[in-house]
Amino acid sequence: MWSKLVVNMDNLSISRVALEEEFQDLGGRSLIAQYLIKNVPPTCDPLGEENVLLFATGIFAGTRFATANRLSVGGKSPLTGGIKESNVGGYAATLLAEHGIKLITISGLPKDDNLRILYIDKNGNANLLDANEYKGINNYEFVEKIHERFGKDLATISIGSAGERLYKCSSIQVSEYNSGHPSRAAGRGGLGAVMGSKGIKGIVIEKPEEKYEIPYKDKEKFEEICLKLNRMIAESAKKDPFHNIGTISTIEVTAPNGILPVANFSGKLFKDYKKVGANKFMENLKTRGGRNKIPCQPGCIVQCSNCYNDENGNYLTSGFEYETIAMFGPNCLISDLDAIAKMDRICDDIGVDTIETANAIAMCMEAGKINWSDADAVLNLLNEMAEGTEFGRLLGQGCEAVGKSLGVERIPVVKHQAMAAYDPRNTKGTGITYATSPMGADHTAGLTMGRAFDDSGRTAQAYASNKLQVAIAFADSMMCIMTFANMVPGVPLLAEMMAALYGGSSDFSRVASIGVKTLLTEREFNRRAGMTDADDRLPDFFYKERSFATGSKFDIHDMELRTIFDF
Repeated sequence: MWSKLVVNMDNLSISRVALEEEFQDLGGRSLIAQYLIKNVPPTCDPLGEENVLLFATGIFAGTRFATANRLSVGGKSPLTGGIKESNVGGYAATLLAEHGIKLITISGLPKDDNLRILYIDKNGNANLLDANEYKGINNYEFVEKIHERFGKDLATISIGSAGERLYKCSSIQVSEYNSGHPSRAAGRGGLGAVMGSKGIKGIVIEKPEEKYEIPYKDKEKFEEICLKLNRMIAESAKKDPFHNIGTISTIEVTAPNGILPVANFSGKLFKDYKKVGANKFMENLKTRGGRNKIPCQPGCIVQCSNCYNDENGNYLTSGFEYETIAMFGPNCLISDLDAIAKMDRICDDIGVDTIETANAIAMCMEAGKINWSDADAVLNLLNEMAEGTEFGRLLGQGCEAVGKSLGVERIPVVKHQAMAAYDPRNTKGTGITYATSPMGADHTAGLTMGRAFDDSGRTAQAYASNKLQVAIAFADSMMCIMTFANMVPGVPLLAEMMAALYGGSSDFSRVASIGVKTLLTEREFNRRAGMTDADDRLPDFFYKERSFATGSKFDIHDMELRTIFDF
């Protein structure tokens, strides 16, 4: 059976026990939702002793299924005040699965101000080690020091100074496979602050000497289906721009259609988008010795990650993604790809969500604190976050806090979380997802990319958002959504794989019900936490202001939003 590692910071105890039977065939987001609703009071203080920080592997973790080794991080969010699951690639989930660990729970608060490392050695023994020597250092230096101390045959999960300071936009950084760079971010919702409140600086997982033997119900059947799906994914990925270029290729789609956010979601077009687009990116990789087509975890077929070097050919950042480029770039009117890469590096290093932070920076531009397109001023503000100045700490509280403090009226948040890089007036299904997802304004909860510029097709957009939110909820329990996008025709086979792994029904309803139950559980947690229908709504300016690019506005009625989850 899969194990659960139980860490209690009240008394600094660790125990390894069998994972409860009811959770054995769950994973990732579905496991996070069911565990939280049963074990965490929804009204608790997110940074208090009743909140629990969770690290969960996926339903197919440890198998040969492509990108099965995603890591889900969960807890009550300090930013949204509701449930939060943020999933991430990297090497950590692979090693947890090889140790036979499906879930880590970290509860309570330490009685002192010391920092600690949760260390899982090559024999699967877990201990809390003193980490005061790493206090105040950021993720890249932390990983270097861990490698010096324990070697490189391991994975790290860590927070930077932002998490230690309990910034509500703080991330949890996971090391990439092979490179070890702490560049894979569980960014959304401020879960790095929860980790900081627990006094955990990092989790270090050594590669096990003996791998956990997965107890398949029918291994031969599982391997047969798994091979079929992996081949399907590999064939589809050959034509996938995410594989051939990276997620930056999305800019060439969103910019001409008015979906790319520009100047704080003003609805304008960004004429210089090619300066931060795919061709410029690929040119820089070629001339500087950078790379794309990098897997962030073992066995990834899509390989959408990358290594981006500076003008001198030195490593600058990796996992350089569309969201970061769009939000620090066009949404701040910046067209310098190198400057944006420096911003990404700082955010990963101190441990903050690039989406939330870039939106907070746009608030500073909207208010006139700094000028639009001033990349140097942005870098200075990020350094204030790193140094912990008074304004830097305000930036650490997220977009809404900065916008309100500076008197900004147009603040693009839902459930207190900043929007990702898609203007909801021109992709209305995504706008519905932003409004209604239990996670807040999160593109990964169900991105439609639909065009409804003529203010029609509302029913179709709501239908698309509903179906995608269900699909993503179960995908987040099993695999990377980049992989999921390349195997949609094979989705019914997932139920057969589950049956071959865990036993039970092979009917597709088994998979679909995971998505539905997860969403309804998350919404129930938020309801108990105090959220109402009023929280399922976009900011007013999206309903009132038409997009300059297309003439469209967000015109989905409240009734349609209220009934989207009436399954």
